[in-house]
Amino acid sequence: MEFNTEILKPVAEQLAAIFIEELDGAENMLIRQVETGLRKYLQELGRMTMGMILSQADVAPERSLACECGGTLHYQRRRAAKVLSVFGWVEYERNYYAGCSCGRGKAPLDEQFGLEPGQVTSGLAALIALAGVELAFDHGARWMEQFLLFKVSENTVRKETQGFGELQATREEAQMERSQDAAYLQQRLRTETAAPKRLYGSLDGAHVRIEERNQRTEHPEHEGQNDKWREMKLGCWYLVEPVPVSQQSKRHRKKEEIGHQALRAKEIHYFCDMMEADQFEPLFWATGCQAQADLAQELVFVCDGAKWIWRLVETNYPNAVQIVDWHHAEERLEKVAREALTDEAAASWLEDTRTALWYGDTQFVISACERLSSQSEEARQAATYFRNNAHRMQYDRYRNQGYMIGSGTVESGCKQVVTHRLKRSGAQWNSQGAVLTAKARAAWLSGEWEQLCTSRDKLPIAI
Repeated sequence: MEFNTEILKPVAEQLAAIFIEELDGAENMLIRQVETGLRKYLQELGRMTMGMILSQADVAPERSLACECGGTLHYQRRRAAKVLSVFGWVEYERNYYAGCSCGRGKAPLDEQFGLEPGQVTSGLAALIALAGVELAFDHGARWMEQFLLFKVSENTVRKETQGFGELQATREEAQMERSQDAAYLQQRLRTETAAPKRLYGSLDGAHVRIEERNQRTEHPEHEGQNDKWREMKLGCWYLVEPVPVSQQSKRHRKKEEIGHQALRAKEIHYFCDMMEADQFEPLFWATGCQAQADLAQELVFVCDGAKWIWRLVETNYPNAVQIVDWHHAEERLEKVAREALTDEAAASWLEDTRTALWYGDTQFVISACERLSSQSEEARQAATYFRNNAHRMQYDRYRNQGYMIGSGTVESGCKQVVTHRLKRSGAQWNSQGAVLTAKARAAWLSGEWEQLCTSRDKLPIAI
């Protein structure tokens, strides 16, 4: 909404005069006190103005309206209501209709603005939910009080945050339904013209402690026995670009010194859920359709060696380039060296096998691990790992093609979505709360918050 500053200038002058008069004679006044006092004035002005706007937006009543049940509602009177907004509690009056045989009443203004008396407005809900995706719910409530100058409860922060997670889940359900519609997919083939040239995808998982409270024992000595760790599966779609020389860190410059162009992800879209791989697959496919993965000129997956990941990739995107994350592969070699060799021998062995792996000679690496397998379980497992993933470890070719070979994007996503929000000290989650909070945070990090706000405009959630 745009406004003319010249129209506001007289209002500002009048408010300044009132404020200056109140400050007259005050000693040792700090600028912070001036700011807080002015915020309170503006908050009250906003509260009163919003009430007037709502009351004046609905002043010409119809004699009757159609009821949802098929009957007729009749105009009754102007009825008072209040909602909790970004300015605090706002009181207003609107036309109210009742008298239908079904017993229900209706206030058209409330439906128009997505209002429900006694509940929060969509504008406030979006701010509260943002606090909840960034902070623990109790900390979010205290944080919001400093900004809003009135209190919201911890429970309100939880409900609004998870309400936004429900909105994201609804969006994903719609995407999954469309992605299974053959007519929709065929139409995309005919009409889409801006498919990405090279799109990346990555999958990973992070564990969250789940406390299913309805299963908890009544005996304190058994506290925690019903807790369990469950994997939150997370994926991301993204594009990649070179890091400009002026923005390169020492780590980036080191990569270029060893023949690997410094790359970074951009336009990242995260998606997540807590379920088995087979259940996660429809979301994987649907978000891929949303990102145009099925239409991309070239699709590249960079992931660790988990079997469930590559099974989903091969089933849904069989023509994609598959790359095992370089750092996971390198870490396997380090584990073998630590377990099977002395420090001096380990250094030389690591140098040889890393170099071979870097230049795509996986057979050298497999043979080196096999020679140690009789004395090291790590070496035996590593030989199997490299043998099974040899076709995903052609790192010399990947570098020549300009591919990113590290899965840091999805690992960062696991940290940002799961670790930083769901694994805080003292955090307790049931599975539904963890999933909804993670989905809301993933939407925020993916730049999709405005779409959720638009959906929330028509969906008031009780405080």
